[in-house]
Amino acid sequence: MEHSLKTTKQDQFIDITSIVQEEVSKSNVKDGIAVVFIPHTTAGVTINENADPDVVHDILLGLDKAFPEKNGYLHMEGNSHAHIKASLMGSSCSVIVENGKLKLGTWQGIYFCEFDGPRNRKFYVKVI
Repeated sequence: MEHSLKTTKQDQFIDITSIVQEEVSKSNVKDGIAVVFIPHTTAGVTINENADPDVVHDILLGLDKAFPEKNGYLHMEGNSHAHIKASLMGSSCSVIVENGKLKLGTWQGIYFCEFDGPRNRKFYVKVI
């Protein structure tokens, strides 16, 4: 199922866990896998802590330090840092579905990762 979202910042994590769980519930799959796919080259997906928003802040800070916007990149669009960050996060993730629920850890959430915003984005969820 395709989902749309609008990011509001250049670098941003958006918690999409509830959207993915809703797709699992609608699918009636009790035991299987939920796959999230991001069809963009400057955005990605990751699973990380969703209890303390400082964790997301710190991840974004660390990524900016490791891959700053201006670093002598050659790509003419000027967003190579976003391509690198998206490649590091990855374009998909899979989560086990057990008893109709995502099998995530207590503090885990699924995040859409924006690195070249703000933009209109989309992502796909497939429950198998």
